Amino acid sequence: MDFRILRYFLAVAREQSFTKAAEQLHITQPTLSRQLAALEEELGVKLLVRSGRNITLTDQGIFFKRRALELLDLEERTREALKGEDELMEGTVTVGCGEFTAVEVLAEFCRQYREKYPLVQIAIHTATADITYEMMNKGFVDVGLFMEPVNTEGLEYIRITDSDHWVVGLRPDDPLVKKDFIEKEDLIDKPLILPERTGARSLLANWFGKDFHRLHVAYTSNLGTNAGILASKGAGYPVSLEGAGRYWREDLLIQKRLYPEITSNTVVAWRRNIPNSPVVNKFIEEIKAFDGWKN
Repeated sequence: MDFRILRYFLAVAREQSFTKAAEQLHITQPTLSRQLAALEEELGVKLLVRSGRNITLTDQGIFFKRRALELLDLEERTREALKGEDELMEGTVTVGCGEFTAVEVLAEFCRQYREKYPLVQIAIHTATADITYEMMNKGFVDVGLFMEPVNTEGLEYIRITDSDHWVVGLRPDDPLVKKDFIEKEDLIDKPLILPERTGARSLLANWFGKDFHRLHVAYTSNLGTNAGILASKGAGYPVSLEGAGRYWREDLLIQKRLYPEITSNTVVAWRRNIPNSPVVNKFIEEIKAFDGWKN
C-alpha cells in the first residue's frame, strides 16, 4: 500500500471534506476521490460516509485511521533514525485551546519550540474545552489547552500554575465602572453575555448561588472576543475570563473582577498511550521539559 494514499485518507479524515483536503494536498478533488474509492475497493470495506459536502468515518474508517497513523509514524521514525538529526524534523502539530491567560504561556512555548524545529508548523484551533476534548479523542487535535473543570480520563496533563480571574466587561460610561469590584447584586437585572460552555456556566451558577435563576441571560458566546464586540455596542455585560478580556479595546470596554473572587485553572494535555508522529512526540517531550507552565 502506498504511503501517499494513506496521507490522502488522513487528510480527508482530518478536514472532513474532499475539497479542503485536496487543496491542502495540492491535487484536484476528482483525483482525490478516485484514489480513495480505489483504496476502499482494494480493502473491500467502506471507510468514508459521503453526505453532501460532509465526510465522516465508518467504524472501519476509524480503525483504519489508527493503523494509517501507526504506519506513517513507523515510516517517519525510520526516516528520522536514518537522518539522526532533530533539526531536520518537519510536519504539523495541531493545538486546540480556548481564550485565557495561559495562551500567552503557550505562545512562548511555541516560539521556543520553533526556534529548535523551524520546519514544524503549529496549527492553532480556538474552541471551548468540550469541543477541543472531542476533537482530541477523534484524532483531529494533538495537544489541548483546557480550562478546568475538564474530563482528564485517558489524558496526560500538566496543570499550569497561574490562575485566570473572571471579570465583567463594562463600557466606559457605565456607572459600575466606578466600583473596584463587581458583585452579583450588580448584575441581577443586567442583560448578560455568558460563556457557552457547560462547565463555565456551572462555575458561574455556583458563584451566583440561589440568584442564578434570576439572571437575565441575553446571549451566550463561545468566544470572549465576540462577547466583547457585543458589549461594546451596548448589547449586554460579558462575564468572561480575564485572559479573553485582555484583548478587548480599553477605550470600548473596561474589565472589573468579580467579588468574591472567582478563578479558573488551566491544563495542557495530550492523549495517553496513543501512537503519534515523531513531530507530535517531540512536541510533547518539549512540553514536559518546559518550565514556563509552572512560573
